[in-house]
Amino acid sequence: QVHLVESGGGLVQPGGSLRLSCAASGFTFRRYDMGWYRQAPGKERELVARIISTAGSTNYADSVKGRFTISRDNAKNTVYLQMNSLKPEDTAVYYCWSEWRGSWGQGTQVTVSS
Repeated sequence: QVHLVESGGGLVQPGGSLRLSCAASGFTFRRYDMGWYRQAPGKERELVARIISTAGSTNYADSVKGRFTISRDNAKNTVYLQMNSLKPEDTAVYYCWSEWRGSWGQGTQVTVSS
């Protein structure tokens, strides 16, 4: 059974930083692409960042380029999202995603507000 468990969300002021983590189990982590999506109230879920299984190539939504960094540690079966220079429009539930069967985590709330 696949488990994707996110952590690291919370309340932060504009301009602040957070690091999200997603611990994966139940599949061979290193073989699959991983990603982060987000869903704000009243909006569709959207891709934030993705990292491929080999070589670690990444891609980002235009709205987060230069501010967010996705990375992975295959030894720890964990994918990270470092979020800097956060803006109120980054407020959303952030979901971890795995290419393995299109699996999802339960989500973690990120709120950017003063």
